[in-house]
Amino acid sequence: MGKIKFSPLGEKTFLISFLLGTSLLLLFWITRAGFLIIFGFYYVVIAAVVNLLITLYELMEYLSDVSEKKRNGNSVLLLLLNIPVTFLYLTLFFNFC
Repeated sequence: MGKIKFSPLGEKTFLISFLLGTSLLLLFWITRAGFLIIFGFYYVVIAAVVNLLITLYELMEYLSDVSEKKRNGNSVLLLLLNIPVTFLYLTLFFNFC
């Protein structure tokens, strides 16, 4: 079985969103700083918009470009993985704060 390929834009967007969100949650749990709640809220809103735009771009590329279909389709699925991760983090935040 070959390695799963992603578009560079989709992969980097996923990694940055995931790592920043995880870092913010961990930093809040460690410090309990109130400003991180507000910062985290704005981060979630901005990350959702950016991820949505990148996902739509990747989906358009997937539907229009026959040569790289697999790569863009995989990136769409990878970016959509951020949605349940966000809900998991919000659930953890509300349950343990």
